[in-house]
Amino acid sequence: MPLPIEAYALIGGTRTAALVGNDGSIDWLCLPRFDSPACFAALLGEPRHGRWLLAPSEPVLHTRRRYREATLILETEFETHTGTARITDCMPIGKDQYGRLLRIVECLSGEVAMRMELIIRFDYGFVVPWVHRSERKLIATAGPDTLELRTLARIHGEDLTTRAEFVVRQGERVPFVLSHRASHLRARATIVAETALEATHKWWRGWSARCTYTGPWREPVLRSLITLKALTYQPTGGIVAAPTTSLPEQLGGVRNWDYRYCWLRDATFTLYALLYAGYRDEAIAWRRWLLRAVAGRPQDLQILYGISGERRLPESEISWLPGYEGSTPVRIGNAAADQYQLDVYGEVLDTFHLTHTAGVETRARDWEVHKVLLDFLESNWERPDEGIWEVRGPRRHFTHSKVMAWVAFDRAVKAIERFGMDGDIGRWRALRATVHAQVCSEGYDAQRNSFVQYYGSKNLDASLLMIPLVGFLPAGDPRMRGTVDAIRSELSVDGLIRRYTTAETIDGLPPGEGAFLPCSFWLADNLAMTGQHAEARTLFEHLLSLRNDVGLIAEGYDTEQRRLVGNFPQAMTHVALINTARNLSVPGVSPESAARQWP
Repeated sequence: MPLPIEAYALIGGTRTAALVGNDGSIDWLCLPRFDSPACFAALLGEPRHGRWLLAPSEPVLHTRRRYREATLILETEFETHTGTARITDCMPIGKDQYGRLLRIVECLSGEVAMRMELIIRFDYGFVVPWVHRSERKLIATAGPDTLELRTLARIHGEDLTTRAEFVVRQGERVPFVLSHRASHLRARATIVAETALEATHKWWRGWSARCTYTGPWREPVLRSLITLKALTYQPTGGIVAAPTTSLPEQLGGVRNWDYRYCWLRDATFTLYALLYAGYRDEAIAWRRWLLRAVAGRPQDLQILYGISGERRLPESEISWLPGYEGSTPVRIGNAAADQYQLDVYGEVLDTFHLTHTAGVETRARDWEVHKVLLDFLESNWERPDEGIWEVRGPRRHFTHSKVMAWVAFDRAVKAIERFGMDGDIGRWRALRATVHAQVCSEGYDAQRNSFVQYYGSKNLDASLLMIPLVGFLPAGDPRMRGTVDAIRSELSVDGLIRRYTTAETIDGLPPGEGAFLPCSFWLADNLAMTGQHAEARTLFEHLLSLRNDVGLIAEGYDTEQRRLVGNFPQAMTHVALINTARNLSVPGVSPESAARQWP
């Protein structure tokens, strides 16, 4: 039985990541990239599918863990009857450090008997590698991948598992270094564990020192920013939605998706979070990734891409993994890449507007890309689509999608008005007005006094909370106030917001999922923008309380079992946390107006 999702902490090195349990286990690890099949997959199966356990071999009385301040270096302390040991986990950062995982066992008091169990399986837990020992290292190879383990501890093989038993006494430190390389290449240079740890500590502290946010929630904001940085693929600037796949939105259910890719939908609010917190370089790298990824015919624009801009992300099911707590199927790849989603055109144009507003230089050829997208959108904005939630049912005229089409034309008009770009401003103004009128007519139900999920529907959708966040209508507009009231009445569960009513089976899947946490942050934003600051702050503090003990949060929350659900940690949720903290720190500030305040 795997640990609860909230029992895991993240370590990463801006190329890949791992989840470390509070019992000393690493149950999810993909090397050398987020989307690599060379991984430990015990989180989605059993220990035999890959795991690295490092823990006391005697009963543990107390466990404490924390990140070193302003870093992604994890420290877990185990107190036993005989002493206290600490395990320090990190992925080193620096020249030739990537693709390594560092674990150091240190005895803080007395002496502690320790054990190590390393089960290496490639191809999502399917392939058992050939293993041999050479000098003081263990080498495991299968197909294109080789892992090397170096340690001073005495290791031995047993039942297709590498094991070690050793004792650490006060002041002693025993390092373990796991390194990945392509199997056809020679062994990588040996690293000194303590030197790599110190360099990584210095790097993270230096990076965190650039944070310009000084509001009342600096600690959770900085932790969220560090998490975003960890989810960045440094070579390309892409930011994955999560480092995991198939962690269920409903425990035991089928809503299990692969999130190890980059969604265009996250671009605007990710840029907003990075820019206002002072991380201009990361914002520029993310936008450049986006422009490279979308290059091509406008009709081929996808909602998500691989971390290097890959387009073909075929979805398949991994039959040999039983899934997290029996949640099947386990999926690799994401078929949503083939969907038509109208809102992404608005996302791309909004990123151009946001970065230009913040003073980021825009090249003329970048604007040409945006104009091509606008030409396509002009003829296609009235088509139905699969919508923001990537439904696997029939296409519809989703209200949120049409709002984002309005955003595209609105930002095009502003590009000419504010920044002097070239284009047919009269045509785009007319299109903007046409889309706005249609949404207010077809997407709004006067009887309900609320916008609805799609044209002709009576259903609600939490994506409608984004209407004032993108400037379509003021938050205080009576129609928007009615929408917020309706969502709070019908989509709220224990004060948190669900995306929509899954019982309607609009998405072609069985009903049931937890609260979707980004939507709950959007509600707090709406409350703040209408002057309900005390209520917004109360909701925000409640959302902060749902983070785990090291400040991480997933995409969803099961209000019945009081557990985090969904892929973890989730970039979109941490982005929403940062942006809501900003909105509450500077009440009444929208993303667009905040952009003009950035240095």
